[in-house]
Amino acid sequence: MSATHSPSITFSASPPTIEDIAAIARRHARIEISAEVEARIMAARAVVDRYTERDLPVYGLTTGLGAGVDTRLATEDLVAFQMRVPQARAVGVGKPLAQESVRAMMAVRAVGMAAGGSGVSLNVFRGLIAAINAGVHPVVPSLGSIGAADLAPLAHMSRALLGFGEIELGGEVLPAGIALERAGLRPLELAPKDGHALVVANSLSIGLACLALEDIERLFDWSLKAIAVAFEAFRANVSVFDDRALAARPAFGQRRVAAQLMELLSGSSLLAADAARRLQDPLSYRCTPQVWGALRHAIDEARQATEIDLVSSSDNPVVIASEGVILAHGNFDMTAFVLAWERLGQAMAHCAAGTAYRIMKIMSPGMSDLPRFLTPMGQSRTGFATVQKTVSAMEAEIRHLAMPVSLSPLPVADGVEDQASMAPGVLAKTQAIVERLRYLVAIELIASAQALELRGVAGELGRGSAEAYAFVRSHVPALEEDRAQGPDFATIAALIGLGPQ
Repeated sequence: MSATHSPSITFSASPPTIEDIAAIARRHARIEISAEVEARIMAARAVVDRYTERDLPVYGLTTGLGAGVDTRLATEDLVAFQMRVPQARAVGVGKPLAQESVRAMMAVRAVGMAAGGSGVSLNVFRGLIAAINAGVHPVVPSLGSIGAADLAPLAHMSRALLGFGEIELGGEVLPAGIALERAGLRPLELAPKDGHALVVANSLSIGLACLALEDIERLFDWSLKAIAVAFEAFRANVSVFDDRALAARPAFGQRRVAAQLMELLSGSSLLAADAARRLQDPLSYRCTPQVWGALRHAIDEARQATEIDLVSSSDNPVVIASEGVILAHGNFDMTAFVLAWERLGQAMAHCAAGTAYRIMKIMSPGMSDLPRFLTPMGQSRTGFATVQKTVSAMEAEIRHLAMPVSLSPLPVADGVEDQASMAPGVLAKTQAIVERLRYLVAIELIASAQALELRGVAGELGRGSAEAYAFVRSHVPALEEDRAQGPDFATIAALIGLGPQ
């Protein structure tokens, strides 16, 4: 979608949402600024100007940064220092961030400035918005932030908007100055505090979180559809969804998930008395409300943590315009945020294990009463046998990625900065978990569709499971003679990963 014909999102009294950031990043929604937001920014800037005129000690305004906090800046060096801030912190390495990640980071930084605590100049704020709307995407290395403000990624972004480094524009990577000129923009002109205001935020982490939440919500819905089809194929006992049992111990999310699954199964022959093959099924079936309920709760917690950081002023120091003061603090610390996201990663790992176990069991004659490896042509054919290797690899990698990475890295800045959250790393591994779990859900959908046909119940499905089955068969034919199945899994994974268009 081109920026010219995109819908608009207005930064106003109501702060932008997680969904707004995803729309800006992925669907090139344009940003408009209300007069109220501009007034808020100018009020904070007036406080910065008063502190500057009085030469009061303010971190990053009249003093150096990090270990250089003990160094007072000369009046004639204030602007030059702000130009040096992004240059000196552009230390990122690794592959460039995806365009949508860069746009999310830029949009989140703009939202943080709009909250009024950064003290940024209005022209710099407007310049950032103009760059987003013009489709100007600085080339930003993906590695180098420890999550005590995403200094390196934001520095690469900022120096590009100053005319240094490289910018991707219209699919072409250009020297930053040329790209800005081609987009009809001028390099940013910084005043005191502006360079620091551009880099002192966790905008990459929050931006990645907004994108991940859109992906995870969609994947969660598809995973429930896959469970419903799996229950139909296995002829599993639906008493595990009975709200009377779940209410006896109402753990987080389980009643909500069970209700969603019962809705998907509405109208199914599986709901008839004695339809289940067993009194009690393996735990990967029996405990789906509990395990996916835990995931639902973890998603909600990560969303809440992300919403708090998205609309807040975490700039250090923060400008409190209503009182005319600038205060130092530690609000940039992301411990609560990353703990929520680490928990979400582990919740997805539990769901990945359950999904993998169900896939294995539907292929086992002793468990499913179906042909081994779901082949209708006898054991001279491989069927889904080697698919188990892909399933095992995905589950093992997810389990590894779910291990915590957020415990504090090495102290930096001469020991002054001795604690950090590793928030970008946490979000990066969350994205990797989502990608692998999406493949597992795709495989479960395809394997369960095959099992439905082998069992002869494909015409007896609930409304939701019937829709999921029809979706699979509209893109992937049943497996008869052996064929390459990797393309089938890639097709379904890609389709279930598509967000709002």
